[in-house]
Amino acid sequence: MRKLNANAIWLLLLLATAITWWLGESGQVGVGGMGPVLVIFGLSFVKGWWVVNDFMGLRHAPALWRRVVVGWLGVVVGLILLAYHLGRS
Repeated sequence: MRKLNANAIWLLLLLATAITWWLGESGQVGVGGMGPVLVIFGLSFVKGWWVVNDFMGLRHAPALWRRVVVGWLGVVVGLILLAYHLGRS
C-alpha cells in the first residue's frame, strides 16, 4: 500500500469515526428511528471494509479470503442491527 493511500484511508477512517461518534452522542439515535442507527452501522461496515482491504492487506489476496472476512463482518453487523431492532419492538 502506498503511503499516500494509507494516509488518505486513515483520514477517512477518522472522519467516519467522528460522524458515528457525533450521531451517537447527539441523541439522534433515540429519536430518529432506525435512520441514524443504519448510518452508524453502515459507516462501521465501510470502516471495517477499509481496514480489511487496505490495512490487513487483503485487497490483493485471493477473492475467497476477502469474501470470508467481509462476509463475517457483514454477518456481525447484521446481527447487531437485528438485535437492536428486536430490542426496540
